[in-house]
Amino acid sequence: MKRKHSVSEEERQLFRESVVGAKPIKARKKPTPTRAKPPPRARFAAAERRAVLEESLKLDLQDADAFTGEDLWYAKPGVQHALMRKLRRGQFSPRAELDLHGLRSEDARVLVAEFLYGAQQRSYRCVRIIHGKGLGSGPKGPVIKQKLGGWLRQRKDVLAFCSARPVDGGTGALYVLLGRT
Repeated sequence: MKRKHSVSEEERQLFRESVVGAKPIKARKKPTPTRAKPPPRARFAAAERRAVLEESLKLDLQDADAFTGEDLWYAKPGVQHALMRKLRRGQFSPRAELDLHGLRSEDARVLVAEFLYGAQQRSYRCVRIIHGKGLGSGPKGPVIKQKLGGWLRQRKDVLAFCSARPVDGGTGALYVLLGRT
């Protein structure tokens, strides 16, 4: 066990003489320990996912019709009935078309997104997407046709869509009306 060193009176006097003109340093506040910053949250991405989920849960009569019958159709709120009627009659000339026959749904979704982005960049007002009637899908029915309706509803640039006229593919194709940029 070590003994503490005791300071003699002579050492104390020497110390006092050596620090005669010194000014005491003001005590600094001890730094408060900082907590680790929480990981960043993508507020807008979460809000967008929430909005898509809420939209998918809101089913009105029009939405239900889009998935139960052979005809697919949808119009965003605010789209005039006259505009939708023109689209259904094929009075908009499709400027481009995309054929999804034989694709897996994951590949089809990517192609649809790229196709619509390109159409938007070229300022196309109307395009046609051929999804097929699902004759090779078996008991599940037309897989891509069902998913395509949901994909298109989630896009902000899609104003409306409907099944094409028989001459343009009928219930195996869609006319898609795009908003102007």
